[in-house]
Amino acid sequence: MESIVFDDVSFTYPMIEGDLDAEGKQIVPKPVFDHFSGSIPCAFTSLIGPNGSGKSTFMMLASGRLRPQNGKVTLFGQDVASLAEEKKNLLASVIYQNMEFESDEKVAGLLGYVYANGALKGNAKGIRGSKSLLDECESVFELEKVLDHPLTEISKGEIQRVLLAFSILYGSPAIFMDEPLFAMEDRQKHSSLEYIRDFCRETGTAVFISMHELELTRRYAPNVLLFYPNRDMDYGTPEEVMSDGSLEKAYGVPVSMLKNAEDLTREEIRQASLALSGKLKVES
Repeated sequence: MESIVFDDVSFTYPMIEGDLDAEGKQIVPKPVFDHFSGSIPCAFTSLIGPNGSGKSTFMMLASGRLRPQNGKVTLFGQDVASLAEEKKNLLASVIYQNMEFESDEKVAGLLGYVYANGALKGNAKGIRGSKSLLDECESVFELEKVLDHPLTEISKGEIQRVLLAFSILYGSPAIFMDEPLFAMEDRQKHSSLEYIRDFCRETGTAVFISMHELELTRRYAPNVLLFYPNRDMDYGTPEEVMSDGSLEKAYGVPVSMLKNAEDLTREEIRQASLALSGKLKVES
């Protein structure tokens, strides 16, 4: 199976002049990856771990949207960052976190355009018996009621469902999704993930998706990449990776709190982490 391969990769975000800490000192970013090497298969994989642990940066490097300062990242054997923009998109499409749109184009027209101009060229059957993948995506992601609406006139949850449809209809062999379920109803999260899982299985598409809700990962993701604050990672099945001890080490809070971790404030997480400091030791 093809893999994402990180070969001696180092990456640090540039310093922002005037970005000061609480003491008024210039903040100098620390490396996100420092001579990191590793690989994971191209498959349906959920990326989990606390904010700031490197999940988004991992996906941006793997999809070629960021270029490392040292080393190389390959996807399906190709150095994606070195490709021209169109070839890059055809190989790896990305749903960015909290994407915004200013287009007044109607949803139906945009879906049709993405489908016709991506890798599928408007010619793919649905995996659930539909003659057209376009019709199937409109149904699965519950878009029928917004097809005649401009993107600027639909809700955040509806925009997220449109983005999921875009990613499937464009037809890239690898799709990177950074928190794509934001603002969606629970029922829609489940139906969307079930479809994406089945789509990956039927078509061989590789999907890498970051999610806060751990129960969704347990239920739908065949593979999990767990990020620790010190940049260590564990890869495997949910049963192998998501043990209570590993999750507490990664998130720094008792596992009983993680069900609602996405609702916790940073201060609540910090206090819980301090309470555990005598019990947990995160390697540096």
